[in-house]
Order: sequence, then structure tokens, then C-alpha cells
Amino acid sequence: MSGTKHIRAIIVDDEQPARNKIRELLKADPDIEIIDECSNGREAVETITAKSPDLMFLDIQMPELDGFGVIEAIGPDQLPAVVFVTAYDHYAVQAFEVHAVDYLLKPFDRQRFQTALDRAKTYLQLDRRKELNQQLDSILRELKGPTRQYERFVVKSGGRVFFLKNDEIDWIEAAGNYVRVHVGKEKHLLRETMNAIAKKLDPVLFIRIHRSTFVNVEKIKELQPWFHGEYVVILRDGTQLTMSRSYRNNLPELLGTSL
Repeated sequence: MSGTKHIRAIIVDDEQPARNKIRELLKADPDIEIIDECSNGREAVETITAKSPDLMFLDIQMPELDGFGVIEAIGPDQLPAVVFVTAYDHYAVQAFEVHAVDYLLKPFDRQRFQTALDRAKTYLQLDRRKELNQQLDSILRELKGPTRQYERFVVKSGGRVFFLKNDEIDWIEAAGNYVRVHVGKEKHLLRETMNAIAKKLDPVLFIRIHRSTFVNVEKIKELQPWFHGEYVVILRDGTQLTMSRSYRNNLPELLGTSL
């Protein structure tokens, strides 16, 4: 495809033979530079964050962090153009045909691969990536279902990417234009609002005890009454937090008792 700008691509698949096949097919195209190969979703997130590729061939079914998780972690603004590679889930395949650059259903041949690559080049040449990724983000929210948002918590801090399970987090506090996530002795500072964080937390596991504080109910050891209807919330590690009067009604519903 003449006139196409140089395209920096990455390959993400947990199976070495699949990566090998895509790499060999891409090497035949002078417009493509393969800048990295990733064997799992975590590596993919780190690579995208560090290298900002233009195009990604992304497997859907991978252990720990799958293709959905990679997109969720990166977000539509930083996401490269995506060609999905999948061996299952025909409903997802049909959806991606409309909302993604393209999909490759394993096993695929050279001709089918070239079709996907040409489509990716066209999208990149027309600079439609932002529009495409917004569509893709929308369809992924529909496909992943209501419980998926609570499986993991992605933290970008100091140029590194951390993957936390909801139940690993002890508590979260507001810190100016940021929030501070407490995980044991570690603290992670994120440029988020408290309301934005609330949407990423499991509502069964976390409660808001103050305008500036969320706490993991599994980490609570004791409640002590304080002044003016407030309570001191003591965590298992000894941390003491304040439950303000305006939020005290959140706890009885979860505990099945009244204060």
C-alpha cells in the first residue's frame, strides 16, 4: 500500500507458534516495524505504556490479564489500533468486526492476514484511531459484563504499571487532585477523583466512610464510637480512620446490623 507511513507494531499472544506466524507475515511488509513481542497481557500494557506502538495484534484468551484486560488497562486514548486474534467466542468476533480494526479467527491464512493488515493501514492513514478506539471501548464495556470491572485495579505510578486485586487494597484517601491507594506498607498516588475511583471499586467490598476515604470492609478490625455520631474505624494493621456522621449509614447495610 504505497504512501502509508511507517507503522510500529507489537504482537501479543501467550503461544509462541502464534507469535512466530504473525511475525513472519509482518516481516514481508516494508511498512511495518515490529518493536516488541509480548507473551502475556501484563507485558503488553508495559510495552504500550513505554513505547506507544501504532498497531497491536492482540490475542483475546490469555492467562491472568486477557485481551479485554489489556484494553481496560490502557484506555481508549493511549490504545494503538487493534487487530484481535481469537480462537473462540463467535459473539465477540461479530462485534469486533464492526467496532475493531479487524479480527483474525485462528487458524487464518496469509490472504486473510493481509486483509486485516490492509484495513489497519487504512485506519492509521486516515487517522481514525481515536474514533475507532472509543467505539471499541464502548463495545468492550458491553461484552465484559457488570462484574468484570471489579476483578482488578490498574495503577500507573512512577513509569511502572501495577495490577492490584480489589481485595489487596486496604483503603483509599483523597489527596488534592490525586488519590492515594494504600496496599499494606505501599502507597500509590493516582491522578483520579474519588468519584472516578468509586466506579472501579467493588461496591460489596468497599464502603465510603468519609468524603475523602474509602475502606475495604475485610480490613476492618474494630469500630469505636467517637464524638457527634462519628466512629473511629480501626483496621487490622492498626490504621485509624474516621467515619463521618454523614456516611455512617453505609456500614450497617453491609454488616447486617445497626449502629
